[in-house]
Parts: sequence; structure tokens; C-alpha cells
Amino acid sequence: MSSLLRRLGLWTSCLAQLIVVLDISVVNVALPSIQADLGLGRVSASWVGMAYSLGFAGLLLAGARLADVVGTARLLAWSVGAFTLASLIGGLSTEGWVLIAARAAQGVSAAAASPATFTLLTTTHAEGPERTRAIAVWTAVSLAGGGLGNIASGVFTELVSWRATLLINLPIGVGVVIAALVLRRRASDQRGAGRIDLIGAVLATAAFTCATYALSIAGERSMSGLPVVAVSAAAALFILLVLQQRRTRHKLVPINLARDRLIVLGNIATALTGACFQVSLWYFLTYRMQSQFGYSPTQAGLGFLPLTASMLVVNLWLTPRLMKRRAPRSMIVAGVLITVPGLIWLTVLDHGPFALTILAPTVVIGIGGGLMNTPLATLVTTGVRPEHAGAASGLMNTAKQFGGAIGLAAATTAAAITGTDRAAFVLMTVALLAVIAAVATIPSHRSGSQRVMTPGAAS
Repeated sequence: MSSLLRRLGLWTSCLAQLIVVLDISVVNVALPSIQADLGLGRVSASWVGMAYSLGFAGLLLAGARLADVVGTARLLAWSVGAFTLASLIGGLSTEGWVLIAARAAQGVSAAAASPATFTLLTTTHAEGPERTRAIAVWTAVSLAGGGLGNIASGVFTELVSWRATLLINLPIGVGVVIAALVLRRRASDQRGAGRIDLIGAVLATAAFTCATYALSIAGERSMSGLPVVAVSAAAALFILLVLQQRRTRHKLVPINLARDRLIVLGNIATALTGACFQVSLWYFLTYRMQSQFGYSPTQAGLGFLPLTASMLVVNLWLTPRLMKRRAPRSMIVAGVLITVPGLIWLTVLDHGPFALTILAPTVVIGIGGGLMNTPLATLVTTGVRPEHAGAASGLMNTAKQFGGAIGLAAATTAAAITGTDRAAFVLMTVALLAVIAAVATIPSHRSGSQRVMTPGAAS
């Protein structure tokens, strides 16, 4: 393959991954403005963030296999095209429900696009230093996207409009679609004959959506009967999902992974971590900075820099060095023990100067988060058989996204019932302490049937 096509493949992958990761956080700082402009309640506003996570998580396991069936470049063009169209609809929406539906459509499209971006890298770059450099660039884009989303959210909201946080995807998305179509014509784009369990994906998404909805409205007195209906629907859908997965030959999660105690407990810990770091922390800090402290959207976006910077520095520089000498489980526990005091700090102190109320606690939280996230990802993917590597990675990301949505719903309800966001930070603290309990019960070794790799090989 020519060097021009390799470069095109790299930047197509990176730009597509950028908008996928960016849109997890790009509406965070804009939420107060969205809420005021569209007349949304606090619960409805939280669904602008949760809808993306639920759509993303629900079809991620199925999306990871789509590239093998329809072809990588073709799938990337279709999925990013759909993502761009959903962004346009969301950016022009005048009703809250339209925006929430558009965000869900973005999430579904992202579930197909994100795995395809990595697959495109591996098909356009040969193994060895060439591919390693490409993956390093792709990883850097993925890590920086979330923090960039918060800053962009604040700047666009204040200087243009909250709508720009979604409409900015249009030029990027159109460029990615054109590049993907060029790659499809110029490079090989093989299609396979695999099967995808869309029924299982739909049942899982519907079940988690009902459960999340029940949690998010539990504190609303005007909806006293709806939580019971939503919980009942979620329970019924989960039962249907279990029955369907027992009968289908094309399971969402390979049976070897579903029976692996390390994988199960590790992904429970991942979901609990996601309940804090994926959406909730950013969501409640956004409202605290803008509604309580009176910061402008730009100031609030820049207020996330200490958290983002400390997490990135620790994750990219300190954590890889520590992992050469420390076991992943000990680093996860250390990360939790560092993060928890920062969350307690936010719970106790909710007024005062920026350095004391935001800067100091978020730097502490960023250090803890930077220490725990990579070891946790390593723990749930190391030693997995090569044929299950993609499924294990998809399961980890699914747990993270579902955990983020469920965590935000529970934290929003806790804040609504108590009348203060302090309850939300307490809930995040409890979720992280539960991570220690989950990690402590993970077995030290897998069964002999698993080929165990070193953490260094996995990372």
C-alpha cells in the first residue's frame, strides 16, 4: 500500500475517533444553556448526555463485528455519515425530545464507527514500528478528545451557541466520509460472512434504557407510577435477553468470557469506575461551576483543564512506569484511595476560591483516575485468547458506557431527592469504594485453559 494511502488511513481513523470521543463530553458545559433554551427539566437535561452513552454501549458489541461483515471503509463511511446527519438534526433541534433522540442516534452510529477506526489502522499499516506509531497517534487522539470536548463546549457555547457543539461535527464528518469512500475504492475492503446478534443488542439496549429511565425519574413526585413500570419493563427485557442469549448461536459475549470470573468482576469494576468518571463527575462539576459559582461557559470549560491535564500526565507518563513494578490490582486500589479524598473534598467544600474548591480536588481526582484506568483495562483484557480479544475489549467499553449512564441517572436522582449535588459526589465515592471490593475478589490466576500474557504485552 502506498504511503499516501497509509497517511489517509491514519488521519481518517483519527478524525473519526476524535468526533466519537469528543461528543461524549462536548455537550457537558453546554447543558445549562441547552436546558434554558429548550425549557428542559434537570432530569431531561441529563438525558442529553445519557442518550449518547446508552446508544453507544448498546450496540458496541455488535458494532465491533460489523466491519468484518460489511467492510471497514464502507462501514466507516456509513456510520460517520449517519453520525453527521444526527449531529445536524440535534444542532437544529427546537424540542428537547428531538435533541435527545439525535444524541441517541449519534451514540448508535458511534458504536459502529469507533471499532472500525481501529480496524482501519490495522488494515492500512503493516505490523511493526509503522503500526505502532499509528496506534500511538490514535491513542493520543482518544485520550485528548474528552478534555478537548469540555473546552470546546464552553468556548462554542459562549462565543457562538450551544448548537455549535454539535454542528462542528459537520465539516469533520463530511471529510471523513469522503476519505473513507476514497479508501474503499483505492484499497482492499474485504467483506466477511459473519453473523451479528442485533436482537441481543437491541434487547440489552432497551433493558438498560428502561433501568436508567427508572433511576432518573425515581425522585420525581409527579411520576410516582412510572418508575415501577420502567423497572418492570427492564426486568422483563433482561429475562428475554438471558433466554435469547441461551438459544442463539451468535452470542453478544462469548461463553468463555461470560464464565470467566476475572472478566466478570473486572467489568463490574469498570462499570463502577465509569459511574464516576464517564459522565457524572463532569456533569455535576459543570452545573456547580456555572449555576453555583457563576462561571461563564468558557471559564467552566477551562476549569476542567486541571482534571484533564493531571489525568493525562499520570496516565501517559507515571502509570506505564509503575506497571512495570506493580500488579494492576494494587494500582487500581491505590487509584481509588487517592480519588476518594478528592470526591469527599468536593462533597464537603462547595463554596470558596477556585484554587480551593475546584483546582485542588480535581487534580487529586485526576491523579487517582490516571492511576487506575489503564491497570483496570489491562486486567480485563490480559490473558484473553486471541480470538476473543475484540470481544473482551468491546465488553470493557460497553461496561464503561453503561456504567456511566446508570451512574449519572442514580446521581441525578440522589441530588434531586436531597436538593444538593453533594449527594451525587457521595454516590460516586461509594461506587469507587465498591471497586476495591470487586477487585479484591478477583482471582489471582485464570484456569490453565487461558494463555496468560504479561501486562506489558497487553498494553
